[in-house]
Amino acid sequence: MNTLTSGLASAQRQQLESRAYAKATLHLLPFLFLCYVAAYLDRVNVGFARLQMLSDLQFSETVYGLGAGIFFIGYFFFEVPGNLLMHRVGARRWIARIMLTWAVISAASLFVKMPTQFHRLDEGRHA
Repeated sequence: MNTLTSGLASAQRQQLESRAYAKATLHLLPFLFLCYVAAYLDRVNVGFARLQMLSDLQFSETVYGLGAGIFFIGYFFFEVPGNLLMHRVGARRWIARIMLTWAVISAASLFVKMPTQFHRLDEGRHA
């Protein structure tokens, strides 16, 4: 009898686990997709900005290349500290803060007129 009840408990546990995974997936996937789209738009924003900056603001390829390099170097240096802070603050708050920062800095790129402003925006993306 003991193996019968343990088999039944195991089947119920497995069913409960599968329902929990399904529920978590339905709740998390749309949010994670939104975060992915926002991150993608942030990265692509630098590439689209190049089209206008080179012609309208008379930026050289060197100025743009330095700004793009700062942008990606920032990801390298701030990835680990950001994840450590996320564990302290909580994922919900940390991801919300990141999304708001991305939105503000992406909108601020509208006001770039000089190379130093472009470079400072790229540094700020990772703060």
